[in-house]
Amino acid sequence: MLLYLALGGLAVWLILRASRKSRLPRREWRFLTAAFAMAAFAAAAYAGLRESWPATVVLVALGSWLALSSRQPPGSAAPAQPGPRMSLEEARSVLGVGPEASRQEIQAAYLRLMRSVHPDKGGTAGLAAQLNAARDRLMGR
Repeated sequence: MLLYLALGGLAVWLILRASRKSRLPRREWRFLTAAFAMAAFAAAAYAGLRESWPATVVLVALGSWLALSSRQPPGSAAPAQPGPRMSLEEARSVLGVGPEASRQEIQAAYLRLMRSVHPDKGGTAGLAAQLNAARDRLMGR
């Protein structure tokens, strides 16, 4: 009976996976996948207690796969496409420097801002990329 429940859960998961982009945002998708993983692990524990080893192995493998797929970081599916080149005015505005700023002032402003918006420090990859683009534009890279 548990095998049928697991297969039913897998069928629902596959249906949701096929229509994921149009129905569920990433956050809800991760929650649903994690819930299915927990259900698979619970079913594997029950099957293991009943000494149904093939079902236990299949359910543990299914639960592990679901748990790993729910842990993929957002944005890991496709890299961002580069946009149009930033103008000098935009680059100065992003870094907060004037038109007469030296290379050292530009680098100092970049480092000061990057410390607060770096993804490892709680910022976003988009803000870090914008700072990188502004620095590269003003440094002539």
